[in-house]
Amino acid sequence: MSTTTPGLEPLVGVTTTDLAAITRGRFVAAKNLERISRHGIGWLQANICLTPFNSIANPNPWGARGDLRIIPDLKARYRTEHTGRITPFDIVFGNIVGLDGSPWNCCTRTLLKNALDRLRNEHGINLLASFEQEFQLFGAALPPSHALSFAALRSADEYTSRLMAALEQAGVDPEVVISEFGADQFEVTCGPSDGITASDRCVVIREVAREIARAKGWHASFAPKTSPDGVGNGVHLHFSFRDVNGKPLTYAAEGPGGLSPQAAAFCAGILKHLPAITALTAPSLPSYYRLKPHAWSSSYTWLANQHREATLRICPVVSIGGADPSPQFNIEYRAADATANPYLTMTAVVLAGLEGLKAKMPCPPLVDDDPTEMSDQKRAELGLVRLPETLPAALKAFDADAVVQSWFDPLFIESFHGVRKAELATLASLSPAEVCERYRTLY
Repeated sequence: MSTTTPGLEPLVGVTTTDLAAITRGRFVAAKNLERISRHGIGWLQANICLTPFNSIANPNPWGARGDLRIIPDLKARYRTEHTGRITPFDIVFGNIVGLDGSPWNCCTRTLLKNALDRLRNEHGINLLASFEQEFQLFGAALPPSHALSFAALRSADEYTSRLMAALEQAGVDPEVVISEFGADQFEVTCGPSDGITASDRCVVIREVAREIARAKGWHASFAPKTSPDGVGNGVHLHFSFRDVNGKPLTYAAEGPGGLSPQAAAFCAGILKHLPAITALTAPSLPSYYRLKPHAWSSSYTWLANQHREATLRICPVVSIGGADPSPQFNIEYRAADATANPYLTMTAVVLAGLEGLKAKMPCPPLVDDDPTEMSDQKRAELGLVRLPETLPAALKAFDADAVVQSWFDPLFIESFHGVRKAELATLASLSPAEVCERYRTLY
């Protein structure tokens, strides 16, 4: 347990997560947080155009003019003394507003709130969600161990024990730490919560995992690929529905794969707009080194029952002891990684799902076979479209989908393109191995 050195002022970070999926902000004295929450801290419009390389995308629509405020959400504060640092880890998430308090049209946390409000107000559905996250440890010099083994977890002790303790104390509701398939690769899961809280927790898990590693002189990388031929690190969004009274709405025993009509239409909307929203949920150059067939990630507009190559996977339910499937039943979106802002990932999924609900789309085919072994005609009959294979292709699909474009303010779209184009320009001369190494250190 960390203890604050006498004389050190406890600080709390007031933060926001940008289009590069970097969580940024300012520290304030913890004792002043409640007072500061009334008017927030200063921020700039151009900050949304910061790249992961510590540059501002140029051109961008903002320039050097303008001021904003980040208003901390005091209900979204996470604190733990278990990271191994001298002072506690203390973070509070905020919403970006104008100087008059009006919501800013490029605040990703506000975009998600608006999408979730629409889902509730238009369809009586509350979203319950959680993120699974994979990462790798570097510099730890852990002994070789078998994947998924007890020995692999023990070899990383007390890192894994400290990680669970810190997340528990912070209120993230951690469920398991898993030793994954890759060398020194781990996965962390947490319990489901409302969409905003789930996205906040996603950021906390990343930052806590990194801080504990830094305290030991290691590096925890959530990059989608840390080497071209290595394993991928995914971020899997699990979601289910509840009505306004908390009754599960995702499961129907008679539905295809157990999907209720609402869940089926929601999935259909996601698959229809999936090529476009992939640019939002897998927005970096190395994202597309990961999204390939036979990589246990995602590669097609594909709904399946318990198949880990599908982009939308209907997750298994447990019937042991007569357990009710309804509250367990959930769907997993797998075409995402940690170079994507989690608020924006969930916003894209929710807004695409809303399109399916609005149009009352029928359930897409549930496909158990490998799309790469099908004929073009068979894939077309099943509605299986290959996801974009590069970031430029994903950006082209994003621009070509008028419905997806309509979800966002033109200034947001211009800012998003600016960040992505700046990244592509920075990496243009690098080999895939050099790209992966760059992102390994940044994420």
